Amino acid sequence: MPEQMIDLSGDCARCFGLCCVALPFARSADFALDKPAGTPCPNLQGDHRCGIHARLRTEGFTGCTVYDCFGAGQKVSQVTFGGQDWRTGPREDARRMFDVFPVVRQLHELLWYLTEALTLAAARPLHADLRRMRERTEALTRGTAEELTALDVPAHRQEVNTLLLRTSELARAGVGKGRKKNRRGADLMGARLKGADLRGATLRGAYLIAADLTGADLRGADLIGADLRDTDLTDADLTGAFFLTQPQLNAARGSAGTRLPDSVTRPAHWAA
Repeated sequence: MPEQMIDLSGDCARCFGLCCVALPFARSADFALDKPAGTPCPNLQGDHRCGIHARLRTEGFTGCTVYDCFGAGQKVSQVTFGGQDWRTGPREDARRMFDVFPVVRQLHELLWYLTEALTLAAARPLHADLRRMRERTEALTRGTAEELTALDVPAHRQEVNTLLLRTSELARAGVGKGRKKNRRGADLMGARLKGADLRGATLRGAYLIAADLTGADLRGADLIGADLRDTDLTDADLTGAFFLTQPQLNAARGSAGTRLPDSVTRPAHWAA
């Protein structure tokens, strides 16, 4: 992972277990029980560590192994609230912390995309604009709790997305041959795409749940927002694929033969 993206990954040692408290989850294939927002998960220990972290998948909490806060947890814990633990601080501060966390998480996800965009040589004509947008987004994450909860995140996301779309066009222009495949928002659930040539394709927001992409060529593809839950990426080539996040990859299946971009790491639960 590029050094400039390390701070955009969750660091549980500097967080007060915010994702285990602030976020709700429902009993399903991803979670073994129901939990409302603002209520601590019963597996959360007094030191803010998970009591079943090594057994999350076998205990029915696969959703926890997929999730990543993009570093928002430590930002809210250590910066927004100056290291004030929600357990020991005023109840009102705890509520505000839980409200702020999802906002900062969205901003940090945007920072991930903007930071990655700045590593793409093909997007060099946009680097100045991308850098300004990244600085502006980073400044927003350092606002007060009141400023963050009042922030119009969808409006800011739209501004960032316009820039990322232009970045995608530049980055994919020199990949593969012929007409680039546009699968933006496509319903490809369960699709049989074994060995498919998807070089330079846009799969933005595509539904690839349980799709078979065994051995597929995804070099230089745009994967922003693609739903990769249970997608089979065994032996697929994602070299140079961009806007792919760790949570997306954690939700998929793969193998030692799956080739990945430098921005992500191979999930521990993938087949050897």
